[in-house]
Amino acid sequence: MVIPGFKRLRLFLAAAAVAAALTLFLLFGPPRLVEHSESPEFCATCHVHDSHYESFSHWGAHRRGRCVDCHLPNDTAANHFFWKGVDGAKDLALFHSGLFSERLRLTEHGRHVLQANCIRCHETTVAHIDPDRPCWECHRRAGHKGAALAKIQ
Repeated sequence: MVIPGFKRLRLFLAAAAVAAALTLFLLFGPPRLVEHSESPEFCATCHVHDSHYESFSHWGAHRRGRCVDCHLPNDTAANHFFWKGVDGAKDLALFHSGLFSERLRLTEHGRHVLQANCIRCHETTVAHIDPDRPCWECHRRAGHKGAALAKIQ
């Protein structure tokens, strides 16, 4: 004999499992979607700075990196994905509205993120250097050799 409350509980648990699976799918997307959306090729679909993409992907130690390694916060996954959504939505709107500038400019937040990521990857190298001095004052072309701006604004 099946207890009516038990049948209802099983139905509820099944619905909760489906809802949880659907939520995870919507949060993380189809397999490899998140991975693909963090590739330099994906970034280059809207960021039409071909010379920057080419120089980044073919020069020096950074050529194995991804745009998000430098241009998004990498302190926590939550912060990374939050800013990925914010910056992605902003960049998408600017690109499709025609307001996207060919000249790259870092916001104050972007400067902070870039500096934190330089230090994160090169922690032992910069241990004895003035932490208040932006890395790009000396390493202007480190990320985008030959195509970087004469001065980051």
